[in-house]
Amino acid sequence: MLRRLICHFFLVSAISLQAADDRPNILLIMADDLGFSDIGCYGGEIQTPQLDQLASTGLRFTQFYNTAKCHSSRVSLLTGLYCDQAGSESLSRGTTIAEVLSSAGYFTAMSGKWHLSKQPTDFGFQRYWGHLSGAVNFFKGDNSFRYNGEKWSVPKTLNGKPFYTTHAMTDFALDFLSEATEKEDPFFLYVAYNAPHYPLQAPEEEVKKYNGKYDQGWDVLRRQRHERQLRSGLLPSKWEMSPRPDHVPNWNSLNPKEQQWEADRMEVFAAMVDVMDQGIGRLVERLKEKGVYENTLILFCSDNGACPFERTRGRYLKPWDSESYWTYDASWAHVGNTPFRLYKQNQHEGGISSPMIAHWPKGIKRESEKGTRRMADGSLVTDQSGHLVDFMATILELGKARYPDEVDDRKIDPLMGRSLVPVFKGKPREGHQTLYFHFGTDRALRQGDWKIVSAKSGRWELYNMDEDRTEMHDLASMHPQRVNQMAAEWLQIARDKERLKGRHIAPVKSRLQSLNFRKSTLSGSASKN
Repeated sequence: MLRRLICHFFLVSAISLQAADDRPNILLIMADDLGFSDIGCYGGEIQTPQLDQLASTGLRFTQFYNTAKCHSSRVSLLTGLYCDQAGSESLSRGTTIAEVLSSAGYFTAMSGKWHLSKQPTDFGFQRYWGHLSGAVNFFKGDNSFRYNGEKWSVPKTLNGKPFYTTHAMTDFALDFLSEATEKEDPFFLYVAYNAPHYPLQAPEEEVKKYNGKYDQGWDVLRRQRHERQLRSGLLPSKWEMSPRPDHVPNWNSLNPKEQQWEADRMEVFAAMVDVMDQGIGRLVERLKEKGVYENTLILFCSDNGACPFERTRGRYLKPWDSESYWTYDASWAHVGNTPFRLYKQNQHEGGISSPMIAHWPKGIKRESEKGTRRMADGSLVTDQSGHLVDFMATILELGKARYPDEVDDRKIDPLMGRSLVPVFKGKPREGHQTLYFHFGTDRALRQGDWKIVSAKSGRWELYNMDEDRTEMHDLASMHPQRVNQMAAEWLQIARDKERLKGRHIAPVKSRLQSLNFRKSTLSGSASKN
């Protein structure tokens, strides 16, 4: 009898261990200030072969949303809650993916930009290297770098080459990957690249790869990106490309000196994206070397749309000089967000639309069903909507982890996200009836094909996302009752779930008050990066 009990115990233990081992590893990668069309597989001309390869053998989302701002997107990605619902940077009402997966037996690690309170090691990450700040000099860093909870001084060289933050983020992520694969437990690795957030800085040889690439200017480049999006079948032709706004000059109106300066800025941006893509390739290669590639879910996204803030200090310094500080402005950001309107911080599609790639050889179904469509090149695309808040729910399901009511002294708000696993299986999912958006005095709400949106407290606009996702035809005057109903729902979420107050929930302006609001949407005065 005792012998049978012992055998039964070991059999159950072996089955449990096998079940745990069968759970996927998760590599979650976030880019910073990357526009919807900035990578090759979303229409861009920047060389991103590694991401393009993941897209060709994985799954691309055409309607995946972020929060239009750096810190708020990180909150939503990590907690599965809207930003202020989770307590914003404090995470006082939220728990992180790392915390729930740690309790479920995962090895957890992070490399990159934190931009929230305390440190990642205070929120479930067993390993961490990166900077706590929202932006950093890519060559010199700052004093916020940490390594497993301790201060870390930025050296002049790292691993035999000049220090460059993007390279270093990949180097430490590779170290964590090597450690993770020595364990029997599955792992969760979050890599939060600071690229291509300003300052625009990149190694000289990487910048020179793009010499002359942008001499045609933003008008031509944006049209070319849109043509690739249509030709590939990524986006439908019924969505008009939004026109160049008044605050962006005609490229041909610039003198040769100004054209050269503008082209130079975009060359650096492209180099930064290119270097990040190279790093992602190194991570993928390590997964293959360690034999865990097939059962690793890779998720790639961006924290917001392209950034319009002009904050350049000193054109005369080269972008590979550590003292340089270049940015680009709304002109190239308008290209980055092709074909959409507006930018980072705005809740129009240009601010909240992210490229999102999911890659998981063992788990993503290649047969196309109602939930996905197959492109001419054989790759899969889904037009189902998703949001950063969905990552927590997805990972909870795959990791067989439990979402807690409390963590330490934090009482946790109910989860807002919904699992993306049905989409990975090629099926329609029961998505969000309502998607809520807010940052500062920009706000939006999407219900099915309908979206209301307000910029800088301007009047509510209404768009049909199926017919007009580029938000060219405002239908608010035709459907005032729908606008009022959706606005009331936005306010209820803002007050009851996000606990917003003051100007954040003040009534939007009337039509007459809003006539000039577009001129105010480029303010770079917001305190958050």
